[in-house]
Amino acid sequence: MINAGDGPHEHPTQGLLDILTIREHRGDIAGLTVALVGDIAHSRTARSNIWGLLKLGAHVIVCGPSTLVSRRWEELGVEVVYRLDDILDRCDVLNLLRIQFERQATRPFPSVHEYALLYAMNRERMRRAKDNILIMAPGPINRGVEITPEVADGAHSVILEQVTNGLAVRMAVLRLLCHAKRDQRKERQ
Repeated sequence: MINAGDGPHEHPTQGLLDILTIREHRGDIAGLTVALVGDIAHSRTARSNIWGLLKLGAHVIVCGPSTLVSRRWEELGVEVVYRLDDILDRCDVLNLLRIQFERQATRPFPSVHEYALLYAMNRERMRRAKDNILIMAPGPINRGVEITPEVADGAHSVILEQVTNGLAVRMAVLRLLCHAKRDQRKERQ
């Protein structure tokens, strides 16, 4: 069975493609600081990234409004932070997660404008980030909410590479599954 994402729980192939994208640019994952920013509460991508990144030795930070980032995430071994500006200079990778309005019963913050002021990766925040920071976002992205256009399309963005890696990773998973099935049939013969 292939889990292609099951509501708010897991999205394993997204986690794999995000990790592949990071490895292509940074090599070893161990020792990197990776922040997942945004709607952690409703993000299946966050959970799958957390499991994979921790397993590979990254320091993982989850960041967003307290209504979307519970202290309970610390039980998984991640750092919980509520201000993006407090962590910019420590992060090697920022993965900007989309606000999942369709999964929310109530609005978890006063306005989209306020969210963007506090959490959107923009030109000013890029000036305070590490020089070689990677900017990621598991589409679709809401330009001007989680990320401004100049950052999404800028030199530090690997968003389009994530999309390309998504195709490769999902093809590899299908191939592995198909070959495992074929190998099982051969063993029974």
